[in-house]
Amino acid sequence: MPQTTDLATRATELLHDLAGPQARFREHQLEAIADLVERSARVLCVQRTGWGKSAVYFIATALLRERGAGPALIVSPLLALMRNQIAAAQKLGIRAHTVNSTNRDAWHEIDGLLQADAVDLLLISPERLNNPQFRETMLPAFAERVGLLVVDEAHCISDWGHDFRPDYRRIAEMLQRLPAGVGVLCTTATANDRVVADVEEQLRTGHQDAQLVAYRGPLHRESLRLEVVELPGQADRLAWLATHLPTLPGSGIVYTLTKRDAEQVAAWLTGRGIAAEAYTGETATEQRIATEDRLLSNERKCVVATSALGMGYDKPDLGFVVHYQAPGSVIAYYQQVGRAGRAIEHAEVILLRGAEDRRIQDFFIEQAFPRREVVDTVLTHLDQAGEEGASTVELTSLVNLGRGRIEAMLKVLDVEGAVTRDGARWRRAKNDWFYDAERYAKVTELRRREQATMASFGSDGRCLMRALQEELDDPDPRDCGRCSVCAGPRLATQPQPELVRAALEHLRSRPLTLDAKKMSPDADGRMRRIAADVQVCEGRALARIGDGGWDPLVRDGRRSGRFDDELVRATAALVRDWRPPATWVAAVPSTRTGQLVPDFAQRLAQALDLPCVDLVRRADERPPQRQMANAAQQVTNVRGAFAIVDDPPSGGCLLVDDLRHSGWTLAMVGGQLLRRGSGEVYPLVLATAF
Repeated sequence: MPQTTDLATRATELLHDLAGPQARFREHQLEAIADLVERSARVLCVQRTGWGKSAVYFIATALLRERGAGPALIVSPLLALMRNQIAAAQKLGIRAHTVNSTNRDAWHEIDGLLQADAVDLLLISPERLNNPQFRETMLPAFAERVGLLVVDEAHCISDWGHDFRPDYRRIAEMLQRLPAGVGVLCTTATANDRVVADVEEQLRTGHQDAQLVAYRGPLHRESLRLEVVELPGQADRLAWLATHLPTLPGSGIVYTLTKRDAEQVAAWLTGRGIAAEAYTGETATEQRIATEDRLLSNERKCVVATSALGMGYDKPDLGFVVHYQAPGSVIAYYQQVGRAGRAIEHAEVILLRGAEDRRIQDFFIEQAFPRREVVDTVLTHLDQAGEEGASTVELTSLVNLGRGRIEAMLKVLDVEGAVTRDGARWRRAKNDWFYDAERYAKVTELRRREQATMASFGSDGRCLMRALQEELDDPDPRDCGRCSVCAGPRLATQPQPELVRAALEHLRSRPLTLDAKKMSPDADGRMRRIAADVQVCEGRALARIGDGGWDPLVRDGRRSGRFDDELVRATAALVRDWRPPATWVAAVPSTRTGQLVPDFAQRLAQALDLPCVDLVRRADERPPQRQMANAAQQVTNVRGAFAIVDDPPSGGCLLVDDLRHSGWTLAMVGGQLLRRGSGEVYPLVLATAF
């Protein structure tokens, strides 16, 4: 048709403006643009990383605006991508703006620009959709004028997807509000058949007769050479990184599962003369931008990152991706390795599987959905509270969840319609919502299957690239001929023993400071100041639970019933370096571990030439403190559990325990000692959870 020819000509001109005069449309790109612009279709693009999904919605936006349509709205969880895309949109003369967690104060200004029709493209984070003010006042007005809706990383819509985000469920409200004749584009690189079907079903929301088109391309990545290296010990993996990173091409990303590991690995590499930098979800926005820019300009050999540096980061010449630990699914793994080798012929992708992977993955799986009894407790309380509702703080005294998990649970319940939010208060919604235990169980079962598949990745004899394609239901999986299964390993050499020893020293060389508790929750969960005369002092921990340094010896001691002399020597050395003005030692007893801690405290006291005074007793047996998830529950669990059986010495006390999960046991036992006349109390533990 002539109109299609005109669109193709103009779309090609815009592509050249965006990507240069030599650029050509890839398969399905022009078709998707035509579907959006000429047929107002609802389009799902499942295409490999680097295919050019953003080119589709940039060019479609420009064409629609030229035809008089309203501005495009892009929902994206990717702050890094937002910054890149605003710059890229300017190449087409597109006036792009963003509203996300880093610029909440800019909404009033951007609202004015929207009213003046001075915005062509607005990028928002999904969290905006869950903001009541935005949802109730701005979204309806914008929905009436929008010319194109784009849902980036659309697998986040589906709770079957590897990165489900409750805020994305609010997109259904936007779809329902869209007038007829507005195209919708959903894009992702990581969606298997189940997720595709779920996203397609949701695309029909509000318009069951809308034209629905799906484009699925091959996921094979010819530039990537994949390898799996089995190194369960953290010291072995640190040594491997120090040995092999300098030989890998260009600059790249080392992925870890936790913030703590990202910081620890980056510190190790920096200490070995390798230019590395940590990047996590808690990194300040300005620092994130600076770190991304330094990696883009190859000022760093690598960035050691959690999944916070994942979807959306675009460095076409990224030479390698190494996983220090395995993610929870092959699908998530494919998404992360997709950062590498976009515009170069060869990139290295290496998985260093760790002994701690399953424990960390289990934590994330178990956090996904709240237990029925917890939900029932919260909803019953909100029913009783009526219109007054309750705050998150109040709910912490009722349920054994951390505040972050309570807020995440309330967000899910809000999105699903069980509760409503008014400022800082939560109320029970007036509807027939029910706890969908069957769906939650099925999703959890799926997560376990994905975990098992990831654990077998590289050991079942399949080509590694084929395994990734098959898990993503690629219609054309095939052997790559290059990976360590197809062509043999290249990087599976064991690191030098002396380097492993140095890595172990690194893991063991960082005693941790334990902050003194200054506030305590009351019966309603509100924090109150602790009287100065019963506050314990700043303390120390030899290790962090799970750190791969001293922690394995701590675990061995707890299993065997006696801590090794090496731990006594190391702890004594810590105290000598720390030099607290303590004149005696006391132990926190436990009925579960018997004489384990008192024996250790006695031997430590001998090493320090101090008396060990036996005056702390268990007054009542309680559940392990590690099972308590927030301060209100933790304090309640300790209160009344210990007794001081005699007046303590008046000098400073070194109060010893093996593990610290909350800090409240040490704080409250220390407070009891202080009330009975002890001098200052200095907590000391072998390993701490945080």
